[in-house]
Amino acid sequence: MSEFNLIIANVPHGKAELVSGAAVAAGSFGGTVVMGRGLTSNALLSAFGFGDTARDLVIILTTGVEYRRIYEGIIQKCREERHDLGLLLGLDADGMMKNGVVTKGAQDIRADTQGEDNMEERSLVAIILNKGYADDAMAAARKAGAGGGTVINARGTAREDDAKFFGMHIVPEKEMLLIVVDSQKKAAVLEAIRTLPCLSEPGSGIAFSAAVNDFMMLGKKN
Repeated sequence: MSEFNLIIANVPHGKAELVSGAAVAAGSFGGTVVMGRGLTSNALLSAFGFGDTARDLVIILTTGVEYRRIYEGIIQKCREERHDLGLLLGLDADGMMKNGVVTKGAQDIRADTQGEDNMEERSLVAIILNKGYADDAMAAARKAGAGGGTVINARGTAREDDAKFFGMHIVPEKEMLLIVVDSQKKAAVLEAIRTLPCLSEPGSGIAFSAAVNDFMMLGKKN
């Protein structure tokens, strides 16, 4: 376990300031907002392009002593909204770099209390693949038991002809698909994605997963 934590809020586009403001009020020094698009869990709507929605991902790195206060502060603020907003995740981080200094820790000093919706174990599955194939990966994941996901437009860090990362060619345009699944379904989702034709070539994609410590649906429940 780590004494650093990563908080990720997945909310509709335009609601990032609500989350980041609540985090700052609770003691956070700030975070990063990434724009993405959500993919509906309804396969029919997704096939016709009606399920895509603009999403904001708010990413906050915090120390263990501040984590619970910030996490709960975001939940309380989002409960003022009339409708469900999205998801709030809490994950362990291996360390923090600040002012050029890397600090690592192995002690989990978070509070013992857990979020009220954290009754089931969940995992975050992340897939990075060439642009245009995220929908194929989501369709395969859905068949393996996943619900919806969020796609982030991304780019590589070097030219395709001179750089590799873990054997994967770094090309300018990428898509990153983030899916939260029950931990029991994680292996099936990863296997379904692994067997996709678009990922059959070496270096065509990479995937990883991480255990979710806390999970919460944001906003008021209908």
